[in-house]
Amino acid sequence: MADDFPRDRPHIHLRNNGIGEAYRRPNQRIEPPPLPARDRAAHAAALTQSIEQAVEAARQQTAARDGQLTVGMPGFYLEIDLPASERAALDQLADRRQNMELVAVHEPEQPGAPITASVFVPQRAEAYYLRKVEAYRDVDTNRGRPRNEPLVSRMETVRLATARSLFTDGSELFPQAADEDIWWEIWLREGHREDFERIAHALNITLRAHSVRFPERVVMLALASAATLDRLVAHSDVIAELRRAKDTPSFFMGLGGAEQRDWSDELLQRVTPNEADIAVCILDSGVRRTHPLIELALAGEDWHTIKPAWGADDTPAWSGHGTRMAGVGLYGDLVPVLAGGDSVPLPFRLESVRILPPEEEANDPELYGAITGEAIARAEVQAPNRRRAIAMAITSPNTGRGRPTSWSAAVDQLCFEEEQRRLIILSAGNIGDDLMPADHLTRNDLEAVDDPSQAWNALTVGAFTDKVNIVDAAFAGYAPIAPAGELSPRSRTSVVWDRQWPVKPEVVFEGGNLGHDGVLPGEPIDDLQILTTFYRPDLRHFTTIGDTSAATAHAARMAGQILSARPELWPETVRALMVHSAEWTPAMRARIDACNGAKGQIHALVRRYGYGVPDLGRALLSTVNDLTLIVEDELQPFQREGSAAAKTRDMKLHRLPWPKEQLAALGAAQVELRATLSYYIEPNPGERGWTRRHRYASHGLRFRVKSATESVDEFRARINQAARDEEEGAPAGGGEEWLLGTFRDRGSLHADFWSGSAADLAERDAIGVFPVGGWWKEKPYLERFNASARYSLIVTIRAPGSNVDIFTPVEAAVNVPIAVEA
Repeated sequence: MADDFPRDRPHIHLRNNGIGEAYRRPNQRIEPPPLPARDRAAHAAALTQSIEQAVEAARQQTAARDGQLTVGMPGFYLEIDLPASERAALDQLADRRQNMELVAVHEPEQPGAPITASVFVPQRAEAYYLRKVEAYRDVDTNRGRPRNEPLVSRMETVRLATARSLFTDGSELFPQAADEDIWWEIWLREGHREDFERIAHALNITLRAHSVRFPERVVMLALASAATLDRLVAHSDVIAELRRAKDTPSFFMGLGGAEQRDWSDELLQRVTPNEADIAVCILDSGVRRTHPLIELALAGEDWHTIKPAWGADDTPAWSGHGTRMAGVGLYGDLVPVLAGGDSVPLPFRLESVRILPPEEEANDPELYGAITGEAIARAEVQAPNRRRAIAMAITSPNTGRGRPTSWSAAVDQLCFEEEQRRLIILSAGNIGDDLMPADHLTRNDLEAVDDPSQAWNALTVGAFTDKVNIVDAAFAGYAPIAPAGELSPRSRTSVVWDRQWPVKPEVVFEGGNLGHDGVLPGEPIDDLQILTTFYRPDLRHFTTIGDTSAATAHAARMAGQILSARPELWPETVRALMVHSAEWTPAMRARIDACNGAKGQIHALVRRYGYGVPDLGRALLSTVNDLTLIVEDELQPFQREGSAAAKTRDMKLHRLPWPKEQLAALGAAQVELRATLSYYIEPNPGERGWTRRHRYASHGLRFRVKSATESVDEFRARINQAARDEEEGAPAGGGEEWLLGTFRDRGSLHADFWSGSAADLAERDAIGVFPVGGWWKEKPYLERFNASARYSLIVTIRAPGSNVDIFTPVEAAVNVPIAVEA
């Protein structure tokens, strides 16, 4: 519903509103899941045989080692199969006291196939598993069960590992020929880079200089054959896992562009540059700075490249993609800007970093996580105190169903870095194949977002379209593929992802449409695209762009506008405001309403559309009957005292200064409540099964809203119950009255919607933010258990269609401290 009142009131920032409380976890007996039924003697005998064969093969491998190649701790890798249903055993396979480490887990690719885990075993611990199986066979516990049953009963078979055992990409990506040289991502165990470089040199393995560092892994690129990597694995303890290095990323640009009248000179008379130290930084193919509509916003000192030999300019190799992005990032769609007569103030400046190589280098792989970090560093070194939104519409194919890669994890790390948090905006990527009208939405749902757009901390942008009018006579008889308000035909989604991964994209912006004649596949005709700047202004000033590149540029522009208006806001808050301001178009909303509350169907649609189309007005301003509160706060999720295990520590209770008198007066009238929680996680991306001990995220945060009938103490108890349920993998309750329920608890951005009576909302006057587990807690030896986690919480109440003023009483109340019940 359109607002009845103008948006002319700044959102209310609640400062020092959160009351920190010790997390109180009630004791509860947890019944573990049943173990596989085994014939004890037969299972022990079979496992003993496979372990003995594996250890004997390891001894022979050790005896055959070349002394000039051997580095690191003497030992070997074992590959262990577990039933797919027995994932819990992964956390029991290693023993840090023995320097045994679970290094890689390969997920089953076919129904009924096992999980395959690889473990590094020091030579001095070669009898470790044999002793476990022997005790399982011969010794009973006090309860009459076989000793070590939780581990041994879940193990299927054991064998000596090879390079292929450590390969965690899809099996189809592993080279068929053992002697074929390809580029690999080498995921090194912590502290082993020097040994790796030494043995790589001895084996004539070509290495790239770039690397990406994570809490327990360093990732490098190496050119080698599988046979050579087998030798490396046999002679060292350096590798944790292997993945296939990806080729130069694909990205999606608008095609062609009808000649347009050169109105840029007239527009330049209306443009006012901004001197504020706010920027949109574009990582792309470079930008043609001499374009007159760009030159006034892109200073020479902000025009960068990661390789001086390339230059910073845009080139024909990428069809001027960076310049097209820059035009939309600065002006949005140029059609209404050129046609209008109003002044055009630019609220921010541009920065450009060229990260795409010349065409002749297009097949030379790079470690794009490191390149992304280097590119951002170029801009930051030049202007270290500048507030910026970083936009990248460059992607690579991703078949991981949401699993992190070195690139996506590097983006997460770049966002999280505590000395400088960053706002990074990524394209969801496009479907590259020809599309027919019947493909629309079906293909969108089947084609998952590209790498690195699964990054938890980045804002990932998909494309929708309102462009359906075709007026060019050359395309008479053509029709748009997507109806107005629907997803753009080429936009990717996360519908097919595994459930535990985040919602991607989170938002959608205008990305244009495709036109078709009923016979041939759809094509990006000019009437259905976005007008932008052309990289050869000596030939023409304008061209078109579409798909998620255009959408990402639109999103970057909005982020720059928010930063310009509120430069003090955290990056986490800007991300939250963009998502919080988003609404589904009528076409999207109709599909959601047609689900009649069926949560699974609604969740799939959210993975298609994200949270909708953001709106700058809603992101920045409230109105009389539509009030937004902003909280920026932090808590310490975990603590460790002495040698005890790390435990959950803090939660924060935020009392909300609702206008109770005004809401009570509305009685049964329907009102809306929306909440968005945004924070950044520290990634730990090694592929080790994503179990409780080997979680990707450093920590998780959740929110719950007090119900109308709860006391504050009852609300606290419910929060503790919700946190305990999530930690123990039990179904989390309490979300039934919300549109998304606990589905919202994915990734590091959580948003949900509630509607009900105004009288009910008046008593929902508290929100609790609390931590759930992550590797900061489960891996105390990494010494991050005392780290603090900051978060942004955005809450909006709306009384659509009502003339009641709910803003003024809240504004008056925020300066009065709100007591929290004991």
